[in-house]
Amino acid sequence: MIRRNITAVALVLLCASTAAAALRRDARATVPVHPWVLEHTRNGSEASFFVVLRDRAGLLEARRIPAAPDRRRAVRDALWATAARSQAPLRSWLAERGIPHRSYYIVNAILVHGDRRLVEELSRRDDVLRIEGNPLVHNDLPLLPSSTALEASGEPMIPWGIERTRAPELWALGITGEGIVVGGQDTGVDWTHPALIRQYRGWDGSTANHDHSWHDAIHDAPSNPCGSDTTEPCDDAGHGTHTMGTAVGFDGNTRAIGMAPGARWIACRNMDRGWGSPARYLECMEWFLAPWPPGGDPSQGNSDMAPDVTVNSWTCPASEGCSWDTLREAIEAQRAAGIFTVAAAGNEGPACGTVMSPPGLYDAVFTVGATDAADALAGFSSRGPTTANQDHPDLIKPDLVAPGVAIYSALPGGGYTGIWNGTSMATPHVAGAVALLWSARPWLTNSIGATEELLARGARPLPEVIENCGGDYTVGPNNSWGHGLLDVVRSWELAAPSPRRPGGRVVP
Repeated sequence: MIRRNITAVALVLLCASTAAAALRRDARATVPVHPWVLEHTRNGSEASFFVVLRDRAGLLEARRIPAAPDRRRAVRDALWATAARSQAPLRSWLAERGIPHRSYYIVNAILVHGDRRLVEELSRRDDVLRIEGNPLVHNDLPLLPSSTALEASGEPMIPWGIERTRAPELWALGITGEGIVVGGQDTGVDWTHPALIRQYRGWDGSTANHDHSWHDAIHDAPSNPCGSDTTEPCDDAGHGTHTMGTAVGFDGNTRAIGMAPGARWIACRNMDRGWGSPARYLECMEWFLAPWPPGGDPSQGNSDMAPDVTVNSWTCPASEGCSWDTLREAIEAQRAAGIFTVAAAGNEGPACGTVMSPPGLYDAVFTVGATDAADALAGFSSRGPTTANQDHPDLIKPDLVAPGVAIYSALPGGGYTGIWNGTSMATPHVAGAVALLWSARPWLTNSIGATEELLARGARPLPEVIENCGGDYTVGPNNSWGHGLLDVVRSWELAAPSPRRPGGRVVP
């Protein structure tokens, strides 16, 4: 009787073990696969998609490193080591089968090209976390005006947006952004433009060296006016030149069109005349973390050449097949490294809940809406709350607003225009303000949380703008104008020259 009971128990345990194994197999087979991938691999079709691996680099210790170069190096090295170790088996598996792929380390992922059968095989691997798509995404950009060159004026020309945010008052004190590097992820930049050549990090005043200062993530656009894999900066649509002009532009004579004319800039082209993709966006973010030379690869990356702040006026809507998590992880890695990410809120207003696409809806970015010359909120400026944000569906966005209507700035070919509107035009005002603050208060450099707080506290509320999107419409924050209109002088005044911790130790 006892023996039969033992046998019965053994059979039960064996059945349970078998069932558990089956459940584990089923669990492996149910790795999340994004609907875009399933749709684009139907009926024998092939598509490019991301295989995101389970292993994650621990960045907590790296975030605590006070010195910016050491911190960036620690973040890059931790991410690199994790990707190299955990991707090795899958990369060997793909190589043995001749399957095209490209490895990323800023997010532990491999971009693969294949069919549904490959998707199904990969979804059953124990080391895979999820499978996501790589759709082409269209960004609506302003059209280049038919005549880009405007007549030069004999008087200093400072655009109204630069005046309204009070940057010239800091220039008068000798604060122009020296020592800070601004990165632009956009349609490229005309590096020879009179208002931008002096600030380009790849130019020493007589010769150009584009190593670590320019990267082209457009590899497959033979009809593009710039071509593909360009080895020097080029702008195929004008948008990147315009935004960089507002961040740092100055021609050395009359046209002071940028917030931080003493800062330097570098750039990565992530759009083919407005067409971006998650792969292009990730490649630029990976390059910003540790830039490598044109024609090189990420193994040659140098984190000492990373920018301090980046301008981001691109989008990746879920409606077009973009996924939430992977781009968020890349931006959080940049934040861990001390890179301040400024992003446009979007131009889907005035409805509430229209801050709805990466990167503007992420908590890890500083999101910017747009105002006009009367300090009124632009009708097109997207409003919160971020209902599409899976982690924070009620997050207050934008963080603040800046001039974004009829913004005068540079265009490719040496010209200028003052007719472009958008939160894209507002965003570089804030990136330039960060450059001014970090140049004036070195203790703030790469201290993202403290800088965000100063920008928010210094912003001027717009109490006449009353809407129903949620938040405090008297002093802010709210989901229309965030904490208010950018005022870089007030933020600078709030930042002590050298604050100290208890015991007299200077804050890193």
